[in-house]
Amino acid sequence: MPIYEYRCPSCGFQKEHLQKMSDQPLSSCPSCGSTGYAKLLSAAGFQLKGSGWYATDFKGGGGSAPAASSSSETASAPACAGGGCACH
Repeated sequence: MPIYEYRCPSCGFQKEHLQKMSDQPLSSCPSCGSTGYAKLLSAAGFQLKGSGWYATDFKGGGGSAPAASSSSETASAPACAGGGCACH
């Protein structure tokens, strides 16, 4: 069952309530009895686990993307470009 967060605009009372998705929203504040008790919009409380598409494609830190080279590296030639060294 999901947990819904409610807040009363009259007294500022705020509380989480465990309700079924099919239950009617609460409308009466448990603190002051006002009928303005309303459901708040909050972030989802789930976590993606395992080795699925999220971990392999979007999570980051995989190191599969090639490193970008800077423009200064590609513009200048190495000092041994003449061919007289053993690196060619």
